[in-house]
Amino acid sequence: MKEMKKGQEEMKKELEMGQEEMQNLIRAEKAEMRAQFESQVEEMKEHVNRSIGKVEEDVQSVKTEVDEVQEKISILQQRISDLEIRPNNILASPELMYPRPMVKSLTFDGQTSWTVFKMQFDVVSATNGWTGPVKASQLVASLRGSAAEVLQGILSDKLTDLTTIENALESRFGDSHLTQFYRTDLKTRRQKSRESLQVLAADVERLMNMTYAECPLDVRESLAVQFFVDAIRDEDTQLSTRLIGFTDLKSVLAYSMKYEASKIASKISMHASPIRIEDNAGKRKDEKLESLLGALEKLLDRLAAGKKNAPRRNPNVTCWKYYKKGHVHRECRSDNASRRNSNATCWKCNKKGRLQNECQQITSINHHKETRHGKDKALSRRSFAANMI
Repeated sequence: MKEMKKGQEEMKKELEMGQEEMQNLIRAEKAEMRAQFESQVEEMKEHVNRSIGKVEEDVQSVKTEVDEVQEKISILQQRISDLEIRPNNILASPELMYPRPMVKSLTFDGQTSWTVFKMQFDVVSATNGWTGPVKASQLVASLRGSAAEVLQGILSDKLTDLTTIENALESRFGDSHLTQFYRTDLKTRRQKSRESLQVLAADVERLMNMTYAECPLDVRESLAVQFFVDAIRDEDTQLSTRLIGFTDLKSVLAYSMKYEASKIASKISMHASPIRIEDNAGKRKDEKLESLLGALEKLLDRLAAGKKNAPRRNPNVTCWKYYKKGHVHRECRSDNASRRNSNATCWKCNKKGRLQNECQQITSINHHKETRHGKDKALSRRSFAANMI
C-alpha cells in the first residue's frame, strides 16, 4: 500500500511538472506570437505612413499642376480680353496670330443635292473652324436662287440658329420625303438605247444611296447588283451577268462591260466582208456594165414616168352641145363635121367628109405599130443586156 501511494505521488508530481512545462511552452508561444504580431503591425504602420506620404506628395504635385494650368488660363483670358477691347486698326502681335488654312465657301442654289452639299459644307466648316453662329452665317451667305428664298420663311432672330436653317433647307430640298419616289425609280430603271453601262451603274448606285442609306453595306451591294442586272438592256448580257453570281457592283460592271465588248467584236468578225482580188480588165468590164445598166434603168424610169404622168381622160366626161360621153365639145366630131366642107377628103383612104387626122383606119394602124415597136424595143434591151453579161 505504501508503495502504491508512493507511486501515485510520483505520478502526480510528474503530471504537475508536465502541466507546468506545457504552460511554460504556451506562454512562450504566446509571447512569440505577440512579438510577431506587433512587428507586423509596426511594418503595416510604416507602410501606411509611407503610402500616406506618397499620396500627399502626389496631391501636392497635382495641386502644383493645377495652379500652373490656372495660371495659363488666366493668361489666355487676359489675352482674349485684350483682343476684345483692342481697336480694329491695331494689328495683332505675331505671337497671338496662328496661321489656319482657309477653304473657300461653297454655294447652294437648290439645283444640286442638299445631302451632298451639307456633307461638303460640314467638312469645310470643320477645316475653317466655323462653329455656332459663324457656321450659320456662312451657310446663309452660301445660299443662292431658290435656296435663298427659304430664308424668307425664317424669323429674323433665328437666322443665326444653325439648326433652324438646316431644318428649313432639309424640308425644302431634302431627300427624306422622296424615298418612295426614288425606290420606284430604282425598281423601274432600265438602260436607255445609247446609255453606257458605266452611266447605268452610277445612276443605280446614286439611287441606292438615297433609298437604302440606312441598310448595311453588304445588303446595299447585293440590292445594287440585282437592280443593275435587271436594268441591262441587252438580253444576252443580262442573262450572262445574272448567272455569273457576283455580289458587288464593281465586279458585275466589269464583267458586263467585258461581255458586251466581246459580243461586239464577235459580230464584227462574223459580218466582215471577204477581200476580193480582181484584175484591172475584169474591174473595167464590170464598171462599163454597171454604167450601161444604170443608163438603161434611167431610160426605163423616164418612160414609166411619162406613162404615169400622161393625162387620163374621165370616161364620164360629156359634150355639152350634143350630150355625148367620152369627149369634150372642142373634140366633138359632129360639131366639126357640121362646120367642115362637105368636099373635104382624107388623102389616105380617099373618103369624103373627114380629114387624115380624124381617120379611124389610120389611127388603129398607128396604134398597132407603136405597140409592136415598144415590145420590140424592150426585147432588144433585154437581149443586149444578156449578151453583155
